[in-house]
Amino acid sequence: MKAIWAGLPGLALAAAAMQAQAGATIPVGEDKSVSVGFGMRYSYSRLDNAAPDGSHSNDFNLDSARLYLGAKLSKDIGGMLNTEWDGDRIKVLDAAGQFAISPELNIWAGRMLSPSDRANMAGPYYSLGGGYWAGVASRYGYNGGIFRGRDDGVTVWGNLLGGKLGYSVGAFEGHTFGIGSMTDDEAKAAGIKASDKPMYAGRLQYDFWDAEPGYYGTGTYLGAKDILAIGVAGRQQKDGVLTLAGIGDYRSWNADFLLEKRLGTGSAVSLEAAYYDYDTGDVILSEQGNAWSAGAGYLFPIARGSLQPYVRFQKFSADSGFDTRQEDAGVNWIIDGYNAQLGALYSRTKITGADHQSKFVVALQLQY
Repeated sequence: MKAIWAGLPGLALAAAAMQAQAGATIPVGEDKSVSVGFGMRYSYSRLDNAAPDGSHSNDFNLDSARLYLGAKLSKDIGGMLNTEWDGDRIKVLDAAGQFAISPELNIWAGRMLSPSDRANMAGPYYSLGGGYWAGVASRYGYNGGIFRGRDDGVTVWGNLLGGKLGYSVGAFEGHTFGIGSMTDDEAKAAGIKASDKPMYAGRLQYDFWDAEPGYYGTGTYLGAKDILAIGVAGRQQKDGVLTLAGIGDYRSWNADFLLEKRLGTGSAVSLEAAYYDYDTGDVILSEQGNAWSAGAGYLFPIARGSLQPYVRFQKFSADSGFDTRQEDAGVNWIIDGYNAQLGALYSRTKITGADHQSKFVVALQLQY
């Protein structure tokens, strides 16, 4: 993912900049190199009423294990191949050719995240608080794509106006939303008559303070930048929701906001918010509706590294009549940027008609 491109200077696609301080680059000729890195997230969690006898559960879990591989063939041509542990086996996460024509024009073709909200583009290693917190309000990574929100397609992206205006637009396979709908091949095998139109996705973002160059983003800069940004994203696919019960057009859009301000002496405050609208053509009402999220964090230095306490609130109101609410409160010990973190989180989730589900999580994140 993002970490792989830390060692590929001169390639504009690497401009996701500070996300990746990890990785090693091996030169293999003029303007040619190979890079390699890895990342992992490991956690202990204690969940209410989750043990077989109805008591608290105690679970240790490898949440994520990633290998980052990349190559630079010339100043403007590169590629990435990143893998992820899915709990059972290693699977392809990203696999794409990348053409950096200029900072204003880049083309990626292959398997990747399609343009979406900031939370999904940042992912578990680069979000405020870290971890796979998306899935209540931000459902792009939870529902969309082949694996971990990825999809097959082509994206054109760039940064204009001195890097302050970022855009991305692409066409993708779609259909695989993980919400009970079929893929196009599955629908064809089942005899369902539907078109096979691409899913179109796009994002537009403006940075009022420091610029955020690059395609994949981050949810917190850990006090390295002053950020005031507003972004909008949307997706659309005709006959994008295929089920035995019916066919629907898929549409979604969101708006997100991030403010992160350095306060001096290594401290910084972070505020984020987002709104979402999901439409499955009235076919899957449990995945159709409105959602919002809001979070705040404060970073301050300690003897080694920094501490970043944070809170986050999320709500998804489905057209099926069921609401999902989640409140998170935690603290991260930032030992070495995104490369070494230790965090503790208390989370409480409530679904209409069900009891509250509370959990306590301690998570370790390492990248190289």
